Amino acid sequence: MPGISHGPRLSQQLSSQRILFVTTALTLCLALFAFMTQWTDRDLDDSAQLGEIAGGDARFSRAKDPVNSHLGGRFGTSSVCGKVQASHNGMLPNHIGWQHVTQKEQSSKIAITSSTSAGLEQILPWLYYHRVVGVTHFFLFVEGQAASLNSTSTLEAIPGVKIIHHTEELQNQQAKSRIWNETWLSGFFWKPCNYELFVKQSLNMETAIVFAREIGIDWIIHLDTDELLHPAGAPEYSVQRLLHSIAADVDMVVFPNYESAIERDDLEDPFREVTMFKRNYDHVSKETYFALYKEATRGNPNYFLTYGNGKAAARIKDHLRPNGAHRWHNYAKAPNEIKLDEAAVLHYTYAKFSDLTSRRDRCHCKPTREDVKRCFMLDFDREAFIIASTASEEEMKRWYGFWTLHLIVTV
Repeated sequence: MPGISHGPRLSQQLSSQRILFVTTALTLCLALFAFMTQWTDRDLDDSAQLGEIAGGDARFSRAKDPVNSHLGGRFGTSSVCGKVQASHNGMLPNHIGWQHVTQKEQSSKIAITSSTSAGLEQILPWLYYHRVVGVTHFFLFVEGQAASLNSTSTLEAIPGVKIIHHTEELQNQQAKSRIWNETWLSGFFWKPCNYELFVKQSLNMETAIVFAREIGIDWIIHLDTDELLHPAGAPEYSVQRLLHSIAADVDMVVFPNYESAIERDDLEDPFREVTMFKRNYDHVSKETYFALYKEATRGNPNYFLTYGNGKAAARIKDHLRPNGAHRWHNYAKAPNEIKLDEAAVLHYTYAKFSDLTSRRDRCHCKPTREDVKRCFMLDFDREAFIIASTASEEEMKRWYGFWTLHLIVTV
């Protein structure tokens, strides 16, 4: 219309186009990088080649005592928290002095199953990290950003990745599954948010077992895309070597979880920027655990802000079934289970301030103490939802800083 300026609107459109172009270009570059470096027909013959992929440094040479030198951190070797060296490649944590398993050395088929709605900026480094430490296959049940055409086409181009959409057909199949009619799962039905997620994860794990059997998977583990396997104590920092060393009569191995202990409230890339974790109580001496309990919990009713029972990897055997998102079971017999002494799952929980609002936006519950009980299982998740729904941004930051930021403690 005459007399109306279109300058600002045109400028805004051009800016949006530039942002879209940069985002798309970055995604394609990351996909190409992951695809080329993990091409299954390519053998990486020595650690020097791996060093080039990771940034050209010499940090993949072997160390005498990598666990104590890289998880002792600020608390010492028996402390509550441990230090992980951030990498120079800008995406992943790695450990000075540890070689990584090569493609031709992988003798077992190890699968991760995950239910995710994350974007490629989170999934790709997560996936590549696990490929490097020895995971061979990924069953990704996708929704949200992860289910977009751009995301799925990128992920499906990576060998060993299977994408499963949350379609009506899948839901109908899962409604006829065995665990659908079992009482241990039915108690979580018809509840929103975390309860709904728990049901989806369990049903997806059951479906993943079918896929795993079809292609001869040896081990399977359920992980979220904010969790990394940490095969401490294994030769060459290899999940392959770790699971290969497990006795043949063991059906399930538990990785105790460590929880991220962030030091700033402005993190953008937790995988790169988080360097300190609260150790699981299974990996801490009783003396240290009780001496630092108040400092570690800071008034929270639990030792960790979120879960503390670890994640388990299971051998693929007849009659295997999920037992919630953290364990597996067997219809024929109680599985023989062991807990690992050094290896762990690194859980990057509430590592970014934006995690408060993102969880709030995914759940449509009233921010009352009564209503959040039907939405969230854990006390901290309930409190976080109420704060994110009722407080100002400044109040949210104060609350977030009190519960998540960790001061440096020495003993």
